[in-house]
Amino acid sequence: MGLAQYADEGVFAPRRIAEALRTTSEEVARTAGLGKDAIQRKDRIRSGKTQRRLREMVEIINKVEPRFGSALMAYAWYRSEPLAGFSGQTAMQLVRDGRAEDVLDYVDAVDAGVHV
Repeated sequence: MGLAQYADEGVFAPRRIAEALRTTSEEVARTAGLGKDAIQRKDRIRSGKTQRRLREMVEIINKVEPRFGSALMAYAWYRSEPLAGFSGQTAMQLVRDGRAEDVLDYVDAVDAGVHV
């Protein structure tokens, strides 16, 4: 899916992300490691932290979507599949801890055949 599908007026929109992933905006916020305020107040939605976390989540889901066949399945992987070499943490947990780059590097390594 294209990134534009998740945006509204040039920013990542929790509501649009939730619609695409068949969940709620509150769940999107929780999954990205954000509080309820971050997705309910317009000024907070546009904040750097909120936009960065939403972008990181969407980038990772988009990157693995071809492997799983749908954004919904990629989202399930993001939330629940422990990643090898990260002490059983999921992509979601790593993003919440500010380690989205590690997840993207891991996906690239898997695609290159380095990790199994």
